[in-house]
Amino acid sequence: MTESLAVLQADPTALALARWQFGLTTLYHYLFVPLTIGLMLIVAIIQTAWVRTGKVKYLQLTKLFGKIFMINFAMGVVTGIVQEFQFGLNWSEYSRFVGDIFGAPLAMEGLFAFFLEATFIGVWIFGWNRVSKGVHLAAAWLTSIATIASAYFIIAANSFMQNPVGYEVSAERGRAELTDIGAVLSNPVALSAFPHAITGAVVFAGAVILAVSAYHLRRNQHVESMTTGLKIGAWSIIAGFAAVFLTGDQLGLAMVRTQPMKMAAAEAMYNTNSGANASFSIFTLGTPDGHTELFSVRIPYLLSLLSTHTFNGTVEGLNDLQADYTARFCTDATNATLTCPESASFMPTLWITYWSFRWMIGLGALSTLIAIVALWLTRRNSKTTVADWFWRVMIWTAPVPLLANLVGWVFTEMGRQPWIVFGLMTTESAVSPNVPAWSVALSLLLFTVVYGALAVVEFKLIKKAAQAGPPEFGEGSGDEKADIDPSKLAITY
Repeated sequence: MTESLAVLQADPTALALARWQFGLTTLYHYLFVPLTIGLMLIVAIIQTAWVRTGKVKYLQLTKLFGKIFMINFAMGVVTGIVQEFQFGLNWSEYSRFVGDIFGAPLAMEGLFAFFLEATFIGVWIFGWNRVSKGVHLAAAWLTSIATIASAYFIIAANSFMQNPVGYEVSAERGRAELTDIGAVLSNPVALSAFPHAITGAVVFAGAVILAVSAYHLRRNQHVESMTTGLKIGAWSIIAGFAAVFLTGDQLGLAMVRTQPMKMAAAEAMYNTNSGANASFSIFTLGTPDGHTELFSVRIPYLLSLLSTHTFNGTVEGLNDLQADYTARFCTDATNATLTCPESASFMPTLWITYWSFRWMIGLGALSTLIAIVALWLTRRNSKTTVADWFWRVMIWTAPVPLLANLVGWVFTEMGRQPWIVFGLMTTESAVSPNVPAWSVALSLLLFTVVYGALAVVEFKLIKKAAQAGPPEFGEGSGDEKADIDPSKLAITY
């Protein structure tokens, strides 16, 4: 068992390039994931409002943001396929050791969620004027449910890397084998991370709707539908961020139970503290190595409250956890899971975990503040004229929660290091041993060029659709029910 998990002497250059490639391609893919999840959910809600009320403005918003969803969904599918290939190319040792477990939820995602998604997207796109309103609306909701289910299976796979459950290590085969798929799917980390990711997606989708609506209102275009769109977008951000806060609290508790080193790294706290000393630093300046604090702004008791839900709880520090991990994973022969030198460090890169955690919270809060101000300035009977600069602020709100989502995943993945599967396998052990650095560098270069070109295409297509605005249907205003020419519903996506 120990031999099968021993740290392999990987080529440092190949390892670094493989990590950069996987990190960049994963973050690039995640540019599209939250918008796909959040936007389809909101579009289904808007379409429901149209079916129930018959108001044209809801149909216009459904068509406009449905088109943006489809552009984004297509790009997400293309970039997502690349991710699975990398496990076999650059991370073959990882695939060999935990592929039996990690592959199960991914297979379920492909066989169940993606097939369901693909089927009902087709009904939704081509079903205008071909199926009844009720059936078409059901297709919209089933598409949304499928995108959310797809996210759950992927998060369940990732959560195994954070908190491995439902497995046993076969000494004979030298790999981990699945023993309980139920445990993998009900992993407490997955149950906490899933709602956190979904609500974060709603915030981003709401910001996109807010930005597109502000673009048209600034030009006094499609006022009726875009005013409603602005309110939907702003409330989606506010409600989504409130849910992000609550789900993040539960995820934090799960993280403390399963990966206390990550919480300690998020605060760059070297020594174990409790009560008032377990404070949360809003801003800290320290030495380059992160060991010495020079200046900080702190809130007493807050870290204890976040970690234990008590004001006097104890939060373990990096030094104590390092000693504990060394004893558990290196020196205790009866419980060793890998061989490592006495100088082995189990601490992640502190400046990344510390600042990514704060940027995640700060960017989410900033987008929520903008949404609140937008609702106040555009409220009914408001006597305040929205300044041109604030219209621009609302337009540029769109990428803010996206960045919050991205740095949140940076914190999640970098905070796990040096483990690729916590307590079982280090990242260094997981890289393909026979793939030379030049090969990884070449594929990294090709991915960068291709993904860069795709990014330009994606941005231009979404920008064109957003600037075109909603389609016009009849003469009725958004507050009136109108008879819609069925032939005009079949707008090509």
